Amino acid sequence: MLDLKFIRENVDLVKKSIKNRGMEVDIDRLLAIDDRRRTIQKQLDELRHKHKQENKEIPELRKRGEDVSRKIEELKKLSQQIDSLEKQLRDAQEESKQMLLIIPNIPHESVPVGLDASYNEIVKEWGKPPVFDFKPLTHIEIGEHLDILDFQRASRMTGSNFVLFKGAGARLVRALINFMLDLHTQKHGYKEIWPPLLVNRKSMTGTGQLPKLEEDMYRLKDDDYFLIPTAEVPVTNIHREEILEEDQLPIYYTA
Repeated sequence: MLDLKFIRENVDLVKKSIKNRGMEVDIDRLLAIDDRRRTIQKQLDELRHKHKQENKEIPELRKRGEDVSRKIEELKKLSQQIDSLEKQLRDAQEESKQMLLIIPNIPHESVPVGLDASYNEIVKEWGKPPVFDFKPLTHIEIGEHLDILDFQRASRMTGSNFVLFKGAGARLVRALINFMLDLHTQKHGYKEIWPPLLVNRKSMTGTGQLPKLEEDMYRLKDDDYFLIPTAEVPVTNIHREEILEEDQLPIYYTA
């Protein structure tokens, strides 16, 4: 999440970044909301101070035998005004937060501007593509011929773009998973994690999936839990809201 102070100081840069990503976020509206929040906060601080000072006067007035009913009535009105401003402040803060959550990070200046893969630039090539004297089969066709991939039955079970791995295909998937986990844990010092497959809203928000991708997430309505898209979400949240000592770093996890 970008800091509001950074946005205020770099309005044109932030607007350009949003435009280059093909997104629409009303930065002027965000800043107007923050201006309103600041105004409300100032009014609230002044009223709280006034309420505190006038509340201190009541015991002294009573000691002098003066009628405090009018003062108490004024304090009630002040309390009502404070309650109203507190609600307005919470609303402004929440509205500002929701807008900040959908503003993307600023890409590095070296990143090419484009809305899809056709704008990508090749920065490095290795090797040469093989040239065949026949029309090669795709990996899908090879997998179906070997009876290790089954798209038809997967489509019937779930829907299009899903695959059923069978026999050697299933063993290959399992072997690749084990290979990568073993490589990272045994050769590069990573600690293996087996995370929950469901996480709460706060975890999804902390890794940027919410609110912008909520319509595409699988959610358990009653518990407000979400199925994780990858292990990145729970792993990133392992130390959320914790303070780590410098000598604990770096920490390497794989899942």
